[in-house]
Amino acid sequence: MTTLDQRTLRIAYSPCPNDTFVFDALAHGRIPGAPALDVAFADIDVTNGMAERGELDVLKVSYAVLPYVLDEYALLPCGGALGRGCGPLVLTREAGTDLTGRTVAVPSEKSTAYLLFRLWAADVVPGGVGEIVVMPFHEIMPAVRDGKVDAGLVIHEARFTYRNYGLHKLADMGEHWEETTGLPIPLGAILARRSLGEETLTGLADAIRASVRAAWDDPEASRPYVMEHAQEMDPAVADQHIGLYVNEFTADLGEDGYAAVRGLLTRAAAEGLVPPLGPDALRFP
Repeated sequence: MTTLDQRTLRIAYSPCPNDTFVFDALAHGRIPGAPALDVAFADIDVTNGMAERGELDVLKVSYAVLPYVLDEYALLPCGGALGRGCGPLVLTREAGTDLTGRTVAVPSEKSTAYLLFRLWAADVVPGGVGEIVVMPFHEIMPAVRDGKVDAGLVIHEARFTYRNYGLHKLADMGEHWEETTGLPIPLGAILARRSLGEETLTGLADAIRASVRAAWDDPEASRPYVMEHAQEMDPAVADQHIGLYVNEFTADLGEDGYAAVRGLLTRAAAEGLVPPLGPDALRFP
């Protein structure tokens, strides 16, 4: 692993189990030669805004924000969340609801979940959905249950808990994406400031990979950190969450990972949802 200078990098990622699992060893100084981290916890809609404002050295963001920030930040080839069978869900109170003209709650309009939803809707809701309402993630399922909105777009552990709210899965955005592209689902990315320099960026990627491997080698070592920041989550749900979102693409994007990212952002740009990517935008370092 490339040895980095000992500057402290300011980083923000979510308190979700997959992020704390991935970064546990690195955040706690257990990766030799890695930089010290000054960690802030924030939901992804907050870190997306941080990236757009050029704050912090390293950020976990949605892939949907990449077209707006890649001049200043580089996409790291590891540490993020891609996968199969792990896409966002559209939930409704009644099974089989027609979403034409209906109100849909979403956690952010600059999220991969939202891009996947709009691409799905363009294919299967020809009349178009109605009003989009942005609300905090934890409010979406109660809002659908209580009839405040007609449908909700949910992510992460909601895959395992939506039945507790008496809700129905109308569609799985990941299934639609995989069926139409054959590619994994790009969800969350790790970005680092380009001005850190090539050596630091390469060393940081090596350190993140080492942190992922350390968590896989000894999952119990990360459990206190994971559960400290997921205090209201059942440990079994936390384990499901990690199992779903931490996988081979977390260790390295690889050809399929990069194809998925470029494919999503190219299709979204064609729909006018994001600016187009430049030909070298995803190059690392």
